[in-house]
Amino acid sequence: MCGRFSISTPTDTLMKRFKVPRAENFKPNYNAAPTQNLPLILNSDPSTISLGRWGLIPSWAKEQKIGNGMINARAETLLQKPSFRTSFRKHRCLVLADGFYEWQKTPDGKTPHRIARKDNQPFAFAGIWGGWTNPDGEEICSFSIITTEPNQLMNPLHHRMPVLLKKENEEPWLQEIEISKAQAMLEPYPLEDLEAYPVSTLVNSPRNNSEEVLLPL
Repeated sequence: MCGRFSISTPTDTLMKRFKVPRAENFKPNYNAAPTQNLPLILNSDPSTISLGRWGLIPSWAKEQKIGNGMINARAETLLQKPSFRTSFRKHRCLVLADGFYEWQKTPDGKTPHRIARKDNQPFAFAGIWGGWTNPDGEEICSFSIITTEPNQLMNPLHHRMPVLLKKENEEPWLQEIEISKAQAMLEPYPLEDLEAYPVSTLVNSPRNNSEEVLLPL
């Protein structure tokens, strides 16, 4: 599962990293949580960093709150779930991040950890998105983060991990490719590129949104 992440990299750095000329306005987020509007690159507009609500709202949904339980989508069942199937085929996106959090169960309770690249560079989660119109006629873009089996780094922390796309797969992920090729990209990220370290329980509440959340315990 992925229920919290960070995207604190400056916008201009993200634009250079992902080679996009435009970006919507957003502030650094050290403790990004579901229902928040967060930066994405949509396959429908790959030249812009857009904003989307975390928690996919299916086009057929009658209420927005159904998206609150759809923050993640399992890679193994994407084509089986009506809520995710169409988005996986037609509406893929990059969810921009520079770290994510997971809580390890211990005899003393749950210990939060931050997982990031060793070089501290931003990356992209494999995401799917959709458009939904609320009763007032407002169009809402929302998304889910795809999860897969854990690598050896993540295995002691949790039985799932988000799909961090390899850099060479980011552009193809947004293109119209065979679905089998897209499925092949949904693999655990290379162990040697990542690090994990315990952080303060400040991260437990999304109200705590400062650099202090990122610091090693």
